[in-house]
Amino acid sequence: MSPNELLAIGMVATFFVLLLVGLPVGIAIAISAFFFGYVGFGPSLFNLLPSRIYGVVTNYTFMAIPLFVFMGVMLEKSRLAEELIDVVGHLFGNISGGMGVAIILVGVLLGAATGIVGATIVTLGLLTLPTLLRRDYPKALATGMICASGTLGQIIPPSLVLILLAEILGESVGTIFAAAMVPGLTLATIYLVAILVLATLRPDLMPPIPAAERAALSRRQLLRKLVLVVGPPVGLVVAVLGSIIGGIAAPTEAAAMGAFGALLFVGLSGRLTIRLLAQVVKATLLISAMVFFILICAQVFGLAFRGLGGEHLVGRMFDWIPGGTTGSLLFMLLLVFVLGFFLEWIEITYIALPLFLPFFVQMGVDVVWMGILVALVLQTSFLTPPFGWSLFFLKGVAPKEVSTLDIYKGAIPFIALQVLAVGVVFVFPPIATWLPVAIGW
Repeated sequence: MSPNELLAIGMVATFFVLLLVGLPVGIAIAISAFFFGYVGFGPSLFNLLPSRIYGVVTNYTFMAIPLFVFMGVMLEKSRLAEELIDVVGHLFGNISGGMGVAIILVGVLLGAATGIVGATIVTLGLLTLPTLLRRDYPKALATGMICASGTLGQIIPPSLVLILLAEILGESVGTIFAAAMVPGLTLATIYLVAILVLATLRPDLMPPIPAAERAALSRRQLLRKLVLVVGPPVGLVVAVLGSIIGGIAAPTEAAAMGAFGALLFVGLSGRLTIRLLAQVVKATLLISAMVFFILICAQVFGLAFRGLGGEHLVGRMFDWIPGGTTGSLLFMLLLVFVLGFFLEWIEITYIALPLFLPFFVQMGVDVVWMGILVALVLQTSFLTPPFGWSLFFLKGVAPKEVSTLDIYKGAIPFIALQVLAVGVVFVFPPIATWLPVAIGW
């Protein structure tokens, strides 16, 4: 092993150490990369850095990020989740497990409309957890459903995870969105089937909504609310995703349409105020600035790692793994899964995946299929203890009688269901690849 390859290993190890001591992601990436890159090559290694940074800030596709964030934050601030829970909850409230079904379906709708995991979980936790506990749902089951539902926004388009994956993989956003659509809905279906099976076997665990409460909303009122509450966000999402996947509009153009549509939707609902608009703009600025700062710092890391010969080191590491390409792919997915116990998705996406990608491209692996597998595994990072952000978000709004251990216990079965979804897509690649091929991407 050459001295530069030892420096590459030291750079990765230092990055993780800096994260564990509490440094922000972007700063940890930049410090480790600048230090080890300078030690290995001196300042000459970074002569290409200005052009790499210029490439990030002028990337037309990345303009979609703040626009999609604006769309999501605007819909989230409009109390959309509150109304969706009310309507969908009554729609399925007459069956055992109906509230669980409603929570998952609302997670799908909010995931497609907003993609903001923290906001979805906090809202669902505040609105549904006290009700579920009052109806004698087990604490672990109730918290598990809410956490799992909230994370669906990471695999269902449009999500920041998929936009950034598209850039790393060198594929169009439309291709990755199309590839993620069926796997995302497959995961949601697996959740729904598991809840309904459990409700059939143990109806006492998930009782239906009492008849008196259901009667408070007539069928006509329910139908009217269904059209007025569910219709606009679903129509907006279909228009945005349909225009991207169908090739009618570029991702940035569709994102602009989505941002304007969200603004129009909230305005017509009578909730648009100067204060709300200021909150949305501020949140959009903070989230977008964080993402772009990490994107820029990741250029430093990638430049230093490749300059130090890290790609050759990764290639030799995979040579030691039995099972050929399949074994190597399983190893990478396992590594991403384990990293998810300690790191956030954006750190894994911009550090782990670029390290391994050249090897799999050389081996002829379908990068679209591989990207969706990685996206599904990344989603588990929101649920895996001890640092799953979904668990922290829910704990922050849960009643005092719900312990951290209850939330951890509730997440474990849904982690297993996520792993099952990964297995299904791994064994049947067309689940991820047929739609992009069918529409000509």
